[in-house]
Amino acid sequence: MKRILIVGGANGIGLGVAVEMAQRDDCEQVYVVDKAPFPAEFSHPKISSVQFDVCSEDYSLFDQYQDIDALMLTAGFGRLALFSEVDEDTIRRSFEVNTVATIRIIRRFYDRLLSPTPFRCGLMSSIAGYLSSPFFSVYAATKAALRIFCESVNVELEKAGTQNRVLCVAPGSIRGTRFNGAATNDLPEIQPLARDIITHLEQGDDLFIPQYDEVYQHVLRRYHEDFRAEGRHSYDYKVKVRDQR
Repeated sequence: MKRILIVGGANGIGLGVAVEMAQRDDCEQVYVVDKAPFPAEFSHPKISSVQFDVCSEDYSLFDQYQDIDALMLTAGFGRLALFSEVDEDTIRRSFEVNTVATIRIIRRFYDRLLSPTPFRCGLMSSIAGYLSSPFFSVYAATKAALRIFCESVNVELEKAGTQNRVLCVAPGSIRGTRFNGAATNDLPEIQPLARDIITHLEQGDDLFIPQYDEVYQHVLRRYHEDFRAEGRHSYDYKVKVRDQR
């Protein structure tokens, strides 16, 4: 991957991927598009950034990135809250940022995915998109939509005869990110996952669930055996998490 575009690359896991890619000898350029400015302390000659709100109507900005051979979509937000605590504007913005923006951007590069030429593409979903997630109902719904989109489009790509796929990354809580409650981005905490994501992206994989063997295969099995019981377990766990903050 010589030239990668990272949407949401000024914070969290997107920042981790940007910094990691910039340090690689075979990478020539890292483009970052984010609503927030790219943090000066992580500046690098290979990284160029543009501020852009993905809730905008006009996406013509992305036409300037036709030289990329990789695309990573990490923009998104969520917060621990009961559905009764979520207002209508947050519902609308959650889907615009977490779901619609990702799908719109992939559509703009879809011809590259259909091409026989390798084009790496990945998006950040969440393990919350694979099971019931009390206190994250709207966030989980936005990520579940991405999961199904990813699975459906990958079948279409396979049937079209291309080897290109969209990688769906579905982690649980990511340590070291602001999403997880930290005041700043802790790169040493983020980098191991960033490197793993890059590896799966380079391999052209279609799914990566971090800590699957250690944690999530058991959680998913419990969920499929009794989704109601697992939902109650998840609710009680998140109550503890919220009370500790």
